[in-house]
Amino acid sequence: MTVHGHKAGAALAIAADVRAGRRSAVSVVTDVIADIEARDTRFNSVTRILGPAAVAQAEEVDKTIAAGRDPGPLAGVPFGVKDLFDVRGEVTTAGSIVLRDNLPATRDAVVVERLRAAGAVPVATLNMDEFAYGFSTENAHTGTTRNPHDTARLAGGSSGGSAASVAAGLLPFTLGSDTNGSIRIPSSLCGVWGLKPTYGQMPLGGVYPFVASLDVVGPMADTVEDLRAVYTIMAGGAPVGEPDVGDVRVARLGGWFANNISTELTTGIDAVMAHLGRDQVIELPEVARARASAFLISAAEGGNLHLARLRRRSMQYDPATRGRLMAGAMLPAATFVQAQRFRRWFREHVHAALAHADVLVAPTTVGVAPRIDQPSIVVDGRTVSARANLGIFTQPISLAGLPVLAAPLSVDGLPLGIQLIGAPGGEAKLFAVAAELQRAGLAACRPLDAGYARKDS
Repeated sequence: MTVHGHKAGAALAIAADVRAGRRSAVSVVTDVIADIEARDTRFNSVTRILGPAAVAQAEEVDKTIAAGRDPGPLAGVPFGVKDLFDVRGEVTTAGSIVLRDNLPATRDAVVVERLRAAGAVPVATLNMDEFAYGFSTENAHTGTTRNPHDTARLAGGSSGGSAASVAAGLLPFTLGSDTNGSIRIPSSLCGVWGLKPTYGQMPLGGVYPFVASLDVVGPMADTVEDLRAVYTIMAGGAPVGEPDVGDVRVARLGGWFANNISTELTTGIDAVMAHLGRDQVIELPEVARARASAFLISAAEGGNLHLARLRRRSMQYDPATRGRLMAGAMLPAATFVQAQRFRRWFREHVHAALAHADVLVAPTTVGVAPRIDQPSIVVDGRTVSARANLGIFTQPISLAGLPVLAAPLSVDGLPLGIQLIGAPGGEAKLFAVAAELQRAGLAACRPLDAGYARKDS
């Protein structure tokens, strides 16, 4: 069954069926596991299937319903987590063999715990760039995750497994992390919805760190409704009412964010702005320096985090990760301090821009997913590494700690995506704009054959 545009949201539809007794949680979970086993060989999005534990939790959901008790708003909904979230009973590897001999986690990451309490069932851990350091999910230990829309192309990273499993229709929602674009980039290249919440809003307990001053965790899903529901539970709060989209001031980012993008992406952003009836263009200052600062901060913090282990076990690291971490560990302290000073300056200017608009629209990547055998993109007329440069539009935004909703444009052919950027704490306005774009058919996820959408016979 090919499923397009689940208007109610696949996760919410599953929960409604399970709560009403139309489907059992066990059948949903076992069907999804069977589907992953049958189809993920094409995509390599899943690193481990949590079969026995997932079925056991699904049985508890069904028992709760049979006893007449509330199983939670996501009852029986299967999901996957990037392999840097603790899942009780499992070793958290962060995509590396370096951690494989660690003891299993004794409890879930806080956000996984919250989702489990809401009835959702973790069924898989998902592929990623080693230690989340990359934009492509090319991993020397676990292999490359392939884009479900064209398996000859990259899924993006570092949360590539999380995006690809939603795009493939294997899972209705997943969790990823975003330091410099690791939710937004794969969401856009795979054509799914993703959210990087405001920095500091989500608890990071039980999440393997990369860059403490930039790390954020968030969901990916196939509809805005699912994304909003999962985000609300992860954040531990009651749903917040969305404003009327007509009251949300929307502007387009120009300058740096208008250069190097494909014609199709320009056309898509034009259509979004025309539909919203907005023509304001805002330019941020010194964006190239902002990107460089994010790069330096990431390298320095990441290198420092891993330095002691690199001294003992460097050859166990993915060679590409090892080289970048070692280079970061050797950065002079003065360079890091200067990057942090610039960060404060840039954040002030971004906040000034947000005084004139509630939501800023920008591309997520320069175009469609690069080919795996030609992992490069063109920037300023030069062919450069995709793994290092896919974050050209996401890294500068990370520096300011803003919430960003990645929206998949409705385009023919390979997916393209945009960033909806808000002020700190402005997620409700992002959801209002995203919902309007989905309603108007300008943005939509196009999952492949979705096993989780099959009803019990």
